[in-house]
Amino acid sequence: MVLKNEKHQKIESFENIKQIFIEYLNKTNHRKTPERFTILKEIYDFQGHFDIEMLYNRMKINRYRVSRATLYNTMELFMESGLVIKHQFDKNCAQYEKNFCSKLHDHAICVKCRRVIEFHEPVINKVEESLKNSYGFNTLNHSLVFYGICEYCSINEKAIKK
Repeated sequence: MVLKNEKHQKIESFENIKQIFIEYLNKTNHRKTPERFTILKEIYDFQGHFDIEMLYNRMKINRYRVSRATLYNTMELFMESGLVIKHQFDKNCAQYEKNFCSKLHDHAICVKCRRVIEFHEPVINKVEESLKNSYGFNTLNHSLVFYGICEYCSINEKAIKK
């Protein structure tokens, strides 16, 4: 029974996401194509960060016929509507992640294996509060990225040196 509720909530949540996108398309006079909604569904079924090539391969595996150009163009619409965020970590290709109902978080990137670690550190909220109290600055969003070596790569590096 719990599984049914989780599935129902997931469907209901996607319907909310879809409705936000429909409202955006109506407001900006863009067409409501089945491909756009299929891409949106694939993105919201995906866990974590992805790039266009990963999304393209996933769509091919699931037997959807969509070009990379369509993915890039549609991704722009998702970003403009606030449903997807684009990250440019270091010199890597652009990474994307869903943005609806996701908690604000920051990133740590391993420079060896390129692993992306998401984290939330409450002290960052205090920095935002300090900005507001000291400077009257209202933070709408922020991006904080740390670059270093993850635990796995550190352990392997030490093992290789032995």
